[in-house]
Amino acid sequence: MPIKIITGSRGYVQMKAAFKMNWPHYLQEALGLGIFMASACFFSAMLFSERSSWYHFFPDFMARNFFMGLMMGLTALFIFYSPWTSPSGSQINPAVTLTFLRLDKMCRYDAMFFIIFQFIGGTVAVYLMRTLMGNILTDAPVSSAVTVPGKTGIMWALITEFIIAFITMTMVLLTANHRKLKKYTRIFAGCLVCTWVIVAGPISGFGMNPARTFASALPAHVWTASWIYMIIPVAGMLSAAEFYLLVKKKKWNTGLKVVHRQYEINNNDQLQQHETGLKIITG
Repeated sequence: MPIKIITGSRGYVQMKAAFKMNWPHYLQEALGLGIFMASACFFSAMLFSERSSWYHFFPDFMARNFFMGLMMGLTALFIFYSPWTSPSGSQINPAVTLTFLRLDKMCRYDAMFFIIFQFIGGTVAVYLMRTLMGNILTDAPVSSAVTVPGKTGIMWALITEFIIAFITMTMVLLTANHRKLKKYTRIFAGCLVCTWVIVAGPISGFGMNPARTFASALPAHVWTASWIYMIIPVAGMLSAAEFYLLVKKKKWNTGLKVVHRQYEINNNDQLQQHETGLKIITG
């Protein structure tokens, strides 16, 4: 996670200080989403294009989708643990960044640059993969690994995107702030990416990331229901943040009540001991 820079100033001075200190993290965010998009493009083309030499090795859609989920989960784990990308926190998602901004874990200028570089990194990677892979990636049904609703329609895509965003961020916040579970947060996140590709992919296309959706939509010129993938993941993760804060507040209040009750019990015990002592002395 990048270091928060506090200058005591606002505007350009604070922005300049943030950029000067954390620009390597911005590049890591760009590289992180770039790697994710390169992987998404490669495996989408090789698994779902009929021109691919891999296509006939996976006879049905479920097999192709399962392998796709496995590969994207492994890609996510590589990004989360790689020394090239992990120092920034491997957010690689504007929805995640905005959630951390809401939780006051980063300053607004770091958040702004994170998001800008996420969009740049993902988009550049897709253009590069289009150049390298050609029609196998650019033509339908792959279309640069574009994110579009499945056969169930827009409403189910919207609901699915909200649910997976909410569950993912809730998991991240609860485990990352748990003494024993925090070392497994990245593993859990990678497993969820794998699961969502397999389960949510056929319904919503598994966006959950505005920069990921934009990176494919721009070169493919496919903006079908793109507003879902730009807005709903942010709404889902911010809702998870509010849920986390509510749970945290309740735990804090419960803890205070327990401490206060224990204090009263201790005081009562001391008072009773004092009264017993007086009775013994006075006979």
